[in-house]
Amino acid sequence: MTNSLNNSSGPWYRGVTRYEWLVLIIASLGWIFDVYEGQIFNLTRNQLLQEILGVEPGHPDLKKYGDRLLGIFLLGGMFGGILFGSLADKYGRRPIMIMTILMYSVFSGLTYFATNLEQVMVLRFLVAMGIGGEWAVAAALVAEVFPTKARAHASGIFHATSVIGTWTATLAAILVGTEWRYAYLIGVLPAFLIVWVRISVKEPEKWQQAQAGPSKTRGSLKELFSTSPWARHALLATCLAAVGLGTFWALVVAGQNLAHERMLADGVPEEVAVEKAKFAYGIVQTIGGGIGLVLFGPIAARLGRKKTFILYHLGAAAIVPMTCYLPQSYEMLLVFLPVFGFFTLGMHAGYAVYFPELFPNHLRATGSSVGFNGGRMLAFVLLWWLAPWLKAELPLTHALTCLGGFFLLGAVLMFFLPETKGKELPTLRFVK
Repeated sequence: MTNSLNNSSGPWYRGVTRYEWLVLIIASLGWIFDVYEGQIFNLTRNQLLQEILGVEPGHPDLKKYGDRLLGIFLLGGMFGGILFGSLADKYGRRPIMIMTILMYSVFSGLTYFATNLEQVMVLRFLVAMGIGGEWAVAAALVAEVFPTKARAHASGIFHATSVIGTWTATLAAILVGTEWRYAYLIGVLPAFLIVWVRISVKEPEKWQQAQAGPSKTRGSLKELFSTSPWARHALLATCLAAVGLGTFWALVVAGQNLAHERMLADGVPEEVAVEKAKFAYGIVQTIGGGIGLVLFGPIAARLGRKKTFILYHLGAAAIVPMTCYLPQSYEMLLVFLPVFGFFTLGMHAGYAVYFPELFPNHLRATGSSVGFNGGRMLAFVLLWWLAPWLKAELPLTHALTCLGGFFLLGAVLMFFLPETKGKELPTLRFVK
């Protein structure tokens, strides 16, 4: 069936089975809720920190601790992603997906009861552990279930559904207003997805094939980092993801701050500026980002993974200074933000498309997770030190332009990674 589908003419979705669509829907729902849990802090952090720290709007501690909490979030995603990615290769995709969804749902809901900064830090770390793990499992699951012809499109769609999570978080943040705690309480709802996962998801055939090998090699970080070419793939994927994740949390989400500063400069009242900035980032910019995410798969299927990544990174490096300096009004900024989102966010779909293609069955979730979530570790340094320092020392537009230079590094990295277009997923055959 797979071979006939791979060789058949017609659209990529021809011949995709009902179960394969079901897996894509379930994986996407998990990712949508992942993104909600991550974005809800970005959208409510000013109100949260004002109450938790007891400071007024505009206080410098809001930016300082806001970026540091994002850094802690990335660190939690790294630990959780690597841990649960390894466990998914050892024990299966389904049980670990259930565990990670439960984890980020429960600890998000507990944020409702937080009363001090330390509690928020611990809870955000634990939420991020679940989010990082769920992405690794879901990305591997989609890649393993879909045939070669449809894999890039399906994986791109999977990651592109993140925009629904951003829109949901934006609407929740707007609806709750200053009552930020209710937005985190909504984060408990993904726990109900566990029932569907338990009933519907089966272990992929490719994961079952890996069970023929020695159990100690499944999900082994030692084997991943001591075996060529998997070790090189993991390290380069980590650096590539660090560019996208570091710039996302330090730069891309600052579309909201650009809109806020633009309106304040135009004399718009603070309360109005805050809400319109949420709309500019969470809806307008994210529409462009969503289009970029959805199109990454089809472009990668046509041009190849490497050329598509290079295209997106170079486009991002160009659009950042244009968005920072050219708009002279809020309305003009709304024209630039979708293009800004297209390139700077759209490349993230490539991690779901590309990373599972770099590793064999028994290391797929582990390798994908090390790449995606290991990138969080390097991004953590960017958020903990460089981004806050640049934003404190320079005007926001200058700081963001400097941070945008990292996109050029992402383009260079692609020259050292293999092209996987049209190839079957790597498989190691074990002799019993």
